Amino acid sequence: MSEQARDTRFHLAPWLWRPIAARKALYVQVGLAAVVINLLSLATSLFSMTVYDRVVPNNAIESLIALSIGIAIVLIADFILKSIRAYFIDIAGAKIDGEVGNAIFAKLLSMKLDGKRGSTGAFAGVVREFETLRDFFTSATLTAFVDVPFILLFLLVIFAIGGKLVLVPLAMVPLVVGVSLLTRPALERLSGDMMKQGLNKQGVLVETVGGIETIKAARAGPMFAKRWDRALQTHSASGLRQRLVATIATTTAMSAQNISYIGTVVTGVHLIGTGELTMGGLIACSILSGRCVAPLGQVAQLLTKLTSTKTAYRELDRVMTGPDEVSGSPVRRTSFDGAIDFRNVTFRYAPDGPPVLDKVTFAIKPGERVALLGRVGSGKSTILRLAMALRHPQEGAVLVDGVDIRQHHPEDLRASIGAVLQEGLLFSGSVRDNIALGREHVDDEEMIRAATLSGTHSFMANLANGYELGLADRGEGLSGGQRQSIAIARALAAKPKILLMDEPTSAMDAGTETALIQRLSDETKGRTLLVVTHRPPLLQLVDRIILIEGGRAVLDGPRDDVLATLSGKNQGRVQ
Repeated sequence: MSEQARDTRFHLAPWLWRPIAARKALYVQVGLAAVVINLLSLATSLFSMTVYDRVVPNNAIESLIALSIGIAIVLIADFILKSIRAYFIDIAGAKIDGEVGNAIFAKLLSMKLDGKRGSTGAFAGVVREFETLRDFFTSATLTAFVDVPFILLFLLVIFAIGGKLVLVPLAMVPLVVGVSLLTRPALERLSGDMMKQGLNKQGVLVETVGGIETIKAARAGPMFAKRWDRALQTHSASGLRQRLVATIATTTAMSAQNISYIGTVVTGVHLIGTGELTMGGLIACSILSGRCVAPLGQVAQLLTKLTSTKTAYRELDRVMTGPDEVSGSPVRRTSFDGAIDFRNVTFRYAPDGPPVLDKVTFAIKPGERVALLGRVGSGKSTILRLAMALRHPQEGAVLVDGVDIRQHHPEDLRASIGAVLQEGLLFSGSVRDNIALGREHVDDEEMIRAATLSGTHSFMANLANGYELGLADRGEGLSGGQRQSIAIARALAAKPKILLMDEPTSAMDAGTETALIQRLSDETKGRTLLVVTHRPPLLQLVDRIILIEGGRAVLDGPRDDVLATLSGKNQGRVQ
């Protein structure tokens, strides 16, 4: 479907309408309450008409008392029903909020990384737009749709009481509806612009907060200040234009309500003079004329909110309907032997970009320990991402245990992989949380074993709160070597069959690295190890080296033979 077609048609996708449909009973009760509330609203105008036409001329105090008791009962019932209606809307909204919110987060965890577009901040901003949807479906203004049909009822009652006096409020209805419809196209366009600028502003903010240390150290503050000011100005300008257009519709509705009331009074006076209307009838009709136009004012506000809601929905729907990691019926396995096979793998991060990997072919046997060497940007880290099924090749195939990696369930595969990524990212929470990651089979004994192997235990054991030490975002407060040590412990916990490590000791000193290598030497025996490194000491862990240059595997063989070949090449270059 083209983008234009998506903009002209608006249908709720299953991820949204199913939770709403599941609460249809609550919304039916909301509708019934709204019906009764609108019927009860007639009582005020009829009470006024009766008092002025019957009670006042005849000084019928007993009748006034009876009418007052009756209207008091009506007002109490009206209060109760409005409270119940608001309660039902809140209950339905809370349940939809929980169900759809969990569905969005589950989609976020299961989506293909290729489906993530734009900066992290902008992407987070799209997910945050669920709040706009939630506010719409939990807002009391949603009942305005139920109130609209009762405009006809109020017009009929005005006609029954005041005859041609009904023409005054009737003339206001097409005016308000017409202005609302005329402003909608502009609101649609401006709402899209405002969201785009808002996501851009969110992206600048998140990037600044996440990299504040680097920004300060590199003196990049002025550059980011200019970006923020530009994003702020454009977002504010878009918001101003949207509010100006929205104000036209809402102001027209408010003015129409006043015009309807004044016009009814002026016209009613002439009708009283000709004997076609009583004083009580005029008061009743003036009250009802306001009730006729009031729902249109709510609808004008609701249409403005609907425009923002549709824009937010479309952005979220692109995320929710994006491709998942799991497609079809993947093969489910509880264990893997650890064989990894790349067959003519070609991979690009961008469809029209240059290949990061170009027809890479190699095979790693179960239990084999291999190092990937190569210059910066040669594609080594990409190979690890493909082996973890974080990305998939455009050409060729990646096989684990002889089966294309796309046929394995990602959760099963990653449960057998211990990964240390180059960034060594830690999460907010305790050190225990960062190592165990909520895995039930990683108890305290296993956590301490992994932490001892990685060297984490050596500095955790000296702290009073030990593994309960709370970490800030990204592990701030720890040294780079300590963060890497915790990341290694996380990978070693539960004894995974496959270990994938990307520069695991780049932030460690020589002594710490040497001690770690000695401990890992026995720990990695019998497991498949694929390590990316530029540090020669780590090569003690491997038996084989694959040299990657320009996205191709140009040299592959036993460690000592490859090192000898590389040493010979370097000597030849020096000579």
